[in-house]
Amino acid sequence: QVQLVESGGGLVQAGGSLRLSCAASGRTFSSYALGWFRQVPGKEREFVAAISWSGGSTDYADSVKGRFTISRDYAKNTVYLQMNSLKPEDTAVYYCAAARSKNFLSVRSAAYWGQGTQVTVSS
Repeated sequence: QVQLVESGGGLVQAGGSLRLSCAASGRTFSSYALGWFRQVPGKEREFVAAISWSGGSTDYADSVKGRFTISRDYAKNTVYLQMNSLKPEDTAVYYCAAARSKNFLSVRSAAYWGQGTQVTVSS
C-alpha cells in the first residue's frame, strides 16, 4: 500500500507558477513510479506527468511539455510538479498517483491515488 498526500494548490494568475508536492508513505519510496493527473468537472481524469523509480525517466502530456517539470526527492519521500507559464486551461484538481511498478509508463494505470489539490488559474 502507498498513501499519498498532495499540497501546494491555489489560485494564480495566468503566466504564473505553482509547485505541487505529494508526500508518499507506505512502501519503499524507490520501489515505484509516480505521477500526476488532473481532472475538471464533467471530464475524465487526464494524465499530466510521470517519473520512474530512479527519476531517470520522465513522461509528459503534450499540453504541459516545456512548462511543467516532475521530480522526486528520496530524502523527503516526496514527488513534485513544478508548473510554470500557467494557463487558465490548466485549472483542475490535480492528483498524485503511484504505480505498482518502477516503470514510469505504469503510472498511466496507477494503483494508488491522493485526495487531490485544486489549482485555479485566472485570466
